[in-house]
Amino acid sequence: MKKIIELKNISKAFDGETVLDDISLDIYDNEFITLLGPSGCGKTTLLRMIGGFEQPDQGDILFMGERINNTPPHKRNVNTVFQKYALFPHLNVFENVAFPLRERKVPKDEINQKVNEMLSLVMLSNFAKRSVTSLSGGQQQRVAIARALINHPKVLLLDEPLGALDLKLRKDMQQELKKIQKSTGITFVFVTHDQEEALSMSDTIVVLSEGKIQQIGAPSDIYNEPKNAFVADFIGESNIIDGVMQADYQAKFSGHTFQCLDTGFAPNEPVDVVIRPEDVDIVPVEQGMLSGVVTQVTFMGVHNEIIVDVNGFKWMIQTTDSVNEDEKIGIYLEPDAIHIMKKSKYSGMFGDYSSYSNELDELSDPGGEDEA
Repeated sequence: MKKIIELKNISKAFDGETVLDDISLDIYDNEFITLLGPSGCGKTTLLRMIGGFEQPDQGDILFMGERINNTPPHKRNVNTVFQKYALFPHLNVFENVAFPLRERKVPKDEINQKVNEMLSLVMLSNFAKRSVTSLSGGQQQRVAIARALINHPKVLLLDEPLGALDLKLRKDMQQELKKIQKSTGITFVFVTHDQEEALSMSDTIVVLSEGKIQQIGAPSDIYNEPKNAFVADFIGESNIIDGVMQADYQAKFSGHTFQCLDTGFAPNEPVDVVIRPEDVDIVPVEQGMLSGVVTQVTFMGVHNEIIVDVNGFKWMIQTTDSVNEDEKIGIYLEPDAIHIMKKSKYSGMFGDYSSYSNELDELSDPGGEDEA
């Protein structure tokens, strides 16, 4: 595939605080790429640099091989859809979408043709004469996308555009955005802090933390083969346990030696062991490799989410089995359920579900949502 955008050694600081630290990234033609990370990780700043709304302190931004560090936004073949759609309330749907073409003095017949094509693409053909203020949030978002796409930019930047929508509409629009990207062939660069959103929509996910790229890969690779404890914890739920890689295919943790599929570690190298909650099998105690006491059971609809105390470490298990609080259970792990990671600065920070509420984590953050 052809490279559209190259970010080379990009760094940026605000008020002496580094928000992007030596970022290098290639973005390709017809790719749906998602910048994913918590508030303050630098993802929005990176998007704004691609759009021309911020300039890097160091490094280069190349567009189709040409350096564009100082090129203003309106001269880049890039459009942006923000979380606040910035529609014109005094114009109807048709005129909102037509606005960029009228600014360029495009002939009337061409405007009519292109606007109708765009409204058809976003399934708003019957809404052309409606006032945008009468539309739902999802419909307004489609108008904003149609307006951003009407000039057929090489790249469309989307800064958390689904954040204001309710859950069902958000899921519907995830699928619509993916369809629109595939049908237009335009490269989408999408910013979100929602892991499920990134997994369901993206060709490529870029996981960021503290201004650095932690991992780049396809959604399945990011989920199944996380590079460190931050990625493992941020992308879905994970039990992350201290272990030792005794030899190839052999890991010891929680007082037991397990067969696994990993190789390439030094003998007896300390490692982080990742086990996804859905990969744990519950068995009778006498058949278990490990055993523990159930401390919490939460019915989640499709499955039960249970917390199990194994030698003082709280595991999360997702299961369709019926278990009760205070029940002693056995745990069985297949080799492919065990993923071994190198130790990192994030080791020891995640994976014990003594307290596992994301909402509580967010409420305890005094800074709130950060634009970086």
